Order: sequence, then structure tokens, then C-alpha cells
Amino acid sequence: MKLRTLLTASFASTALLAAAPSAFAAPNADGLYLGIGTGFSSLENDDDEVGDFISDGAEDFDLDDEEDNGFKGFVGYEFNPYFATEIFYADLGRTRLRGNSDANTDLESDAYGASLVGQLPITSWFTAFAKAGVAKWQTDIDGNLGGASVDLEDQDGTDPVYGVGAQFNFDPFLVRAEYERYDFDSDYKIDSFTASAGFRF
Repeated sequence: MKLRTLLTASFASTALLAAAPSAFAAPNADGLYLGIGTGFSSLENDDDEVGDFISDGAEDFDLDDEEDNGFKGFVGYEFNPYFATEIFYADLGRTRLRGNSDANTDLESDAYGASLVGQLPITSWFTAFAKAGVAKWQTDIDGNLGGASVDLEDQDGTDPVYGVGAQFNFDPFLVRAEYERYDFDSDYKIDSFTASAGFRF
């Protein structure tokens, strides 16, 4: 079963929970929380841009698989109902390139960093949020494109990450769904969609 289907089911279940607010308790106004989630990532660039990202002059390949499963973990501290900070680690999955002579190259990316989180408590049990931060990322390149003249190199850097999401509070538990954009490079942007469960202390 595709993880996209699982996420859809998760979002649907969360919506059903919204119909029963009496089952939720108001969250703590401040404190430590942590969580772990899973979802899928999607590359947002075309062949030419990815060619510039992996090596100058890389060509003659097709993006064979632009989506993959991923996961993330986070630890945050809520200072008040409107503001929190988080540190995170995200496995952003794999992008597969198919070169000439049936050669394959896999680009596997992960990132860690910190974000500022602005929160809007809609009710005591439902919060919308937006985040912006910095991610230290690495993309490991494994394989070749069937061209001996192309030297592929691993890539890394430090760039912005930002996103939006919604959270349901079952104090001390929380459930959230979020979208994030990892802006590694103008030639390599990854969108991540995750559903997470967590715990407040």
C-alpha cells in the first residue's frame, strides 16, 4: 500500500476526531514535547536542474522515481500557546535517476536542524502552525549514469526549511499533519508530507 494512501487515511481519521471535541483536553501552555512521524517526500525539480545539482554537464538521464517514503523525529519546547522552537531530524527518502545503458543512480537525502514555530490555537484541542528554520542537509549519490566522463559527487549544505501544519491535542498526547519544503538548492527542492504522533511532558 502506498504511503500516500496511509496518510490520506490518517488525515481522514484526524478529521473525524475533530467532530468530538469533548474527547480532547486542553494542552499545557508551555513545556517540552517530542514526536516521531512518517510520510513521503517528492522532488520538485526537472531533469536539467537535477543534472546541474549532481554534476556540471550531467545529462542523458531521466527521473525514474521522484517520490519515496520518509520519516522524521522532533523535540520541541513551547514557551506559550503561540510560540515554540523545535530541533529535528528528517530522512527524506530516495530519488532514482535512470541513465543510458540502463544504469541507475540513487540520490538519498537527510537533514537536521532547528525551526521557530508560530502557533494559532483555534480551540483548546486544535492548533494551526507555521514554521521556518535552517536545515543542515546531505545528499548521498550512489551509482552512475552510464557515462564514464561524468563524475558524480555527494552534495551537502545549509539552507532554509519552512512549512505549515495542524495539530490535535489529547493532552499529554498530540497528533499532527504537516507539509515542509526543504530548499536545498535552486536545482533541488524536496517537499515532505508527514503525519506524526507525540507526547508532552
